[in-house]
Amino acid sequence: MNRAFNRKKDKTWMHTPEALAKHYIPYNAKFLGNTEVEAPKGTEVVKDAVRKLKFQRHIKKSEGQKIPKVELQISIYGVKILEPKTKEVQHNCQLHRISFCADDKTDKRIFTFICKDSESNKHLCYVFDSEKCAEEITLTIGQAFDLAYKKFLESGGKDVETRKQIGTLQKRIQELETENTELKKQLQDLEEQLMIAHVPPASSVSQKPQSTDIFDMVPFSPVAPLVPTRASNGCPPPPPTSPPPDINKDLFGAEPFDPFTCGAADFPPDIQSKLDEMQEGFKMGLTLEGAVFSLDPLDSRC
Repeated sequence: MNRAFNRKKDKTWMHTPEALAKHYIPYNAKFLGNTEVEAPKGTEVVKDAVRKLKFQRHIKKSEGQKIPKVELQISIYGVKILEPKTKEVQHNCQLHRISFCADDKTDKRIFTFICKDSESNKHLCYVFDSEKCAEEITLTIGQAFDLAYKKFLESGGKDVETRKQIGTLQKRIQELETENTELKKQLQDLEEQLMIAHVPPASSVSQKPQSTDIFDMVPFSPVAPLVPTRASNGCPPPPPTSPPPDINKDLFGAEPFDPFTCGAADFPPDIQSKLDEMQEGFKMGLTLEGAVFSLDPLDSRC
């Protein structure tokens, strides 16, 4: 890696090796953005990127947009760029992909580094604004490189592959977390839509229709009064039939004949005389028949 801070390579490092190897060093800065560059290193390449991003930031500032603040976490594994409040990782620049790092001598607040993007394989220059810590952040990144290089020599190159695998897994975890958040939001929207669909409006609530039999008739109940209701097929009910005014008369309005309760005055004289004769003959027939039955036993005993 070509570093603009080689001039201070003999200076004592600011942090302990354990702080960068086992933990990270945090810094707060303003993020001007990143832009693609043609070369992976060079002071002139960095200056062109700084001028470009400063001009874009000046336009956005005139439109009322503020420079976003970020948190930098520097370790021997790389430089992470996070949102300060939510701690959401915006960019994860692995150390072995950073090819150049420098601070601006004309503007003490500006520092930059060039990193090769893992997806597009393009070289991107990241530009930051720190009022007091620009040079210190640059030196901290240099110390992280120095420690990582020593660890690489001690492990025989195996540690680099391990860091690559860890970086790939961390990126995959971040993608899965983002996908999980989107799926939870979609699930919540579907549940809200289902709840709205299952709640009927107040005007649509109606009484349960009365049950009918297979002939579309309401079953008879001797307790409940019969009330005409509209059939389920849409036909109006037949008009109610009124009971006959007097159940003691026949179809023609006459009282029914009862031979046990009728008297002599119920018929005309000629008919009454015929009935009397028939009644007398009926009685005589019964008497003779009783006599025959009474004589039969005597004949059998002789």
